[in-house]
Amino acid sequence: MTTPPILDELTSKADLPKILMLGWEFPPVINGGLGVACHDLCIALSKYANVTMIIPKSNPDFVVKNLNLIGLNTIDAKTLRNIGHTDTYKKVKQVHFIDTHLNPYYNGNASPHHDLQNLTSQYLKTVKVGDETAEIFQIDDLYGGDIIKKVTIFGKLAAKLALSLDFDVIHAHDWMTMIAGMEIKAKTGKPLVVHVHSLEVDRGGPQSKGWVYQVEKKGMEYADILMPVSNFTGHIIHDYYQIPWSKIRPVHNGIRPVEPFKSAPMFKENMVLFVDRLTRQKGPEYFVDIAERVLQKDQNVRFVMAGTGEYFNPLLERAAQRGIAHRFHLTGFLNLDKVRKLLSIADVYIMPSVSEPFGLSAVEAVQFGIPAVISKQSGVAEVLNGALKFDYWDINLAASYILNLLHDPVLVENVTQDAYKDLENISWDHAAKKVIEGYNAFHLLPEMV
Repeated sequence: MTTPPILDELTSKADLPKILMLGWEFPPVINGGLGVACHDLCIALSKYANVTMIIPKSNPDFVVKNLNLIGLNTIDAKTLRNIGHTDTYKKVKQVHFIDTHLNPYYNGNASPHHDLQNLTSQYLKTVKVGDETAEIFQIDDLYGGDIIKKVTIFGKLAAKLALSLDFDVIHAHDWMTMIAGMEIKAKTGKPLVVHVHSLEVDRGGPQSKGWVYQVEKKGMEYADILMPVSNFTGHIIHDYYQIPWSKIRPVHNGIRPVEPFKSAPMFKENMVLFVDRLTRQKGPEYFVDIAERVLQKDQNVRFVMAGTGEYFNPLLERAAQRGIAHRFHLTGFLNLDKVRKLLSIADVYIMPSVSEPFGLSAVEAVQFGIPAVISKQSGVAEVLNGALKFDYWDINLAASYILNLLHDPVLVENVTQDAYKDLENISWDHAAKKVIEGYNAFHLLPEMV
């Protein structure tokens, strides 16, 4: 791939553009793919820009080359003194349906006894600068408890810290950092870029119009550029948040290179693998339905689901009701090493997502040489041209793909080789270049002298 001229010019100058990143999680303190994506993008961007990242919680012993990483849990009370009041929270329109125990990956049913304006007003009055402020980000679970309070405090403190930093562009990741991004833009006048990894509409469906949706909509309206991780997500932003395409510039995720390996089979039967959270968004119930269709034709197959979520017990019941429990396995949460062990023995990988902004798990499967059957309702379908694709509801087509792959080695070879070629264009360096190109296309960076 040829490096764009603008990047050659930037890398030859000492005065690189300065990016202020706002993230919610970052290795080694991570909950899911968001932290890994932020880390890998920052590392790739550090070749083309000076990157400072503010996050709620960092490990002081975790040092990243060429990245200034600031965890609010490490800031002393003196630094945080004299934080002023802010009005951004009041600009998000009043919503009477809100669940304060929110998670960016799991959609919670809203409860009707919370009021957004009263909540944020209360938090802004009671937040104290000093030990209490620092301690809120000392906990292990950034998503546990009252995450609205945490997001509000993060926005307030990050905006204050930003006034002491030198940067050209604000780059916020997902709804947890949008309030902070809006605050910093309002205080500094610097352009705001919002990187969209996941949306409330993905998690809860088009009917989800609660507090998180309103924060997302307000943040995206206030941003100068939106960088969704796929065209698929860009269309959701346009269709469900009424954001014009003129400010949407998709940037596909990258992937970490891995050394694939093969392990001894766990079963004497063939194995079909699903790796993801067990939530509505990921379509796990369709995996059960697809398994039933396959087993009607071929009993020599095991179906393995690696992951956890609110669908875990209902999936067990569904498999039992369909009479396929003897060929169906749910592992619960697995660490990366154990997931890779499963990838090393799988025969087919399937991703039946209902709404998937990207879908890195499918790319990981391709890295291991596994033929992938993936939902068309995903961002990764845009870059994995070699994978077999189906509409998530078309369980018959998905089942026929799996059966053909299990019995046709020529098809397996063609699918895996075609998809493996696609990996050449799926990298974090490529994503970083797209980010810089987006800054320049929208004239967000100062003139280079």
